[in-house]
Amino acid sequence: MTSPAPRDPAPRDPARLRSARWFAPDDLRSFGHRSRLKGMGFDDIDFRDRPVVAILNTWSELNTCHSHFRDRAEDVRRGILQAGGFPVEVPVLSLGEMLMKPTTMLYRNLLAMEVEEVLRCHPIDAAVLMGGCDKTVPAMLMGAISADVPSIFLPAGPMLKARWKTETLGSGSDAWKFWDQRGAGLLCDADWNQIENCIARSAGTCMTMGTASTMACVAESLGFTLRNAAATPSVIADHGRLGAQTGRRAVELAWEDLRPSRLVTRESIDNALTTALAIGGSTNAIVHLIALAGRAGITLTLDRFDELSRRTPVIGDLRPGGRFLMEDFYDAGGLPALLNQIRDLLNLECLTVSGQTLGVQIAGAEVIEPQVIRPRDQPVFASGGTCVLRGNLAPDGCVIKPLGADPRLQRHRGPAVVFEDYPDMKARLDDPELDVTADSVLVLRNAGPLGAPGFPEWGMLPIPKKLLRQGVRDMVRISDARMSGTSYGTCVLHVAPESFLGGPLAWVRTGDEIEIDLPARSIHWHCDPAEIERRKLAWVPPVPKFERGYGHLFSKHVTQANLGCDFDFLAGRSPGAEPGIF
Repeated sequence: MTSPAPRDPAPRDPARLRSARWFAPDDLRSFGHRSRLKGMGFDDIDFRDRPVVAILNTWSELNTCHSHFRDRAEDVRRGILQAGGFPVEVPVLSLGEMLMKPTTMLYRNLLAMEVEEVLRCHPIDAAVLMGGCDKTVPAMLMGAISADVPSIFLPAGPMLKARWKTETLGSGSDAWKFWDQRGAGLLCDADWNQIENCIARSAGTCMTMGTASTMACVAESLGFTLRNAAATPSVIADHGRLGAQTGRRAVELAWEDLRPSRLVTRESIDNALTTALAIGGSTNAIVHLIALAGRAGITLTLDRFDELSRRTPVIGDLRPGGRFLMEDFYDAGGLPALLNQIRDLLNLECLTVSGQTLGVQIAGAEVIEPQVIRPRDQPVFASGGTCVLRGNLAPDGCVIKPLGADPRLQRHRGPAVVFEDYPDMKARLDDPELDVTADSVLVLRNAGPLGAPGFPEWGMLPIPKKLLRQGVRDMVRISDARMSGTSYGTCVLHVAPESFLGGPLAWVRTGDEIEIDLPARSIHWHCDPAEIERRKLAWVPPVPKFERGYGHLFSKHVTQANLGCDFDFLAGRSPGAEPGIF
């Protein structure tokens, strides 16, 4: 990990600091602000005439990916103090993907709201956003963009590589693989237990190119992190140094007043999209980037994503679509080296939190291991690692990741086997009497933002056990759900509008023929239009999932997958950067 390049110091006028409105005036209200800090043991020298830098920490003992954040917050604090800032740690909602049900996606917008309001209402000059587990990354960035207070992101970092016997294990991806082997009768209970004991080797996020690492790379390419932060493993010494460097840089951001509004532009959003494609990243990045763009007042469409997909090669040979893990990616040169390989596809003049342009930040980055970061003429996938399909089953679009799919299924037509919801799927999927073959198309509905609720990662429908025992390892699966970025398979996801709202998926019946054609970017439901209309008229809207609380708010205001699943009232930035009353 190299330190950021030296730069000319920003002018240091304490009167221009945002926190000065709280602490500088000689009035009764500011007396109260200062006196209460002094009651905590602080003195004038701690908070007067120096930037207040908030450490927004998503540590929790129920967030397995962030279990090292207590220590890392101290590294950040050290860096802030070294640079002459006043560090204040502020805990915010922790979204732990593994243990929260039905999904952390239900609470992404809640964390985004909290981050925005915490930054807006406190005497904060700059913030270090500490996140990593899937939804914490977009949530914290969404909140920071809306608040428009200088902010820098510190990714949790991927966990270390794991091993079982002679196998190198990747969290998530290998869990799916070995679960299928167990279902096929090829893996005993003792081996399955050993895998459970060792697949998560350390603190940190999944070490595959799942959603967490994808979004960390998105954050870096958007300009919100220091160089090579996205791939730095969670528990190595480099990550501790990265924490301190991030803290030091946060102080400078306060003096420079370098706000997110200078980082997030149409061009930097394109950079982030291109990055997500080139690394073979998670399909979830599409939903999150649409939401991030919306917070900056930028309309991002699925069509733009597909347009960039057609021109962008996948050169990161990373699981689940490739062979290697995030620790290998870091050792191979990390994201700067990969981006340097596709300079011609990027907008190099976009600004980053380093104070330098993206072009400067990636200049000279060397690919150390070309097996991991492939040359342009030897890509993992020439283009279209993720693509958008449209048709009468998905009028507003849906997505699929061909990179993780069986090539023989890229053009496929088969009869639907429909599951009404997730409990129905669990109850019937492994029934020996289920009328299903390898050519069937598994369909799951009521799994979208409203139907599940919360848009969970149910889209990688399991293969029925009787087919696993026949050697089947992939088949076409369609749903209005998401799927884990660590997953793979021919899974059509994010069908919009969702079935719960009366999208066409609600009217499909078992036996109907469904056809996908990935090269043509099409999905078609072979059903007579008159019959579709009859089913539509007979459809009875389901009962709303929530009658109170946050869930009620969510169900009233969440947008559909193609619009980013943000709340409709949160588009754009906060109308005022400061509280109105002092």
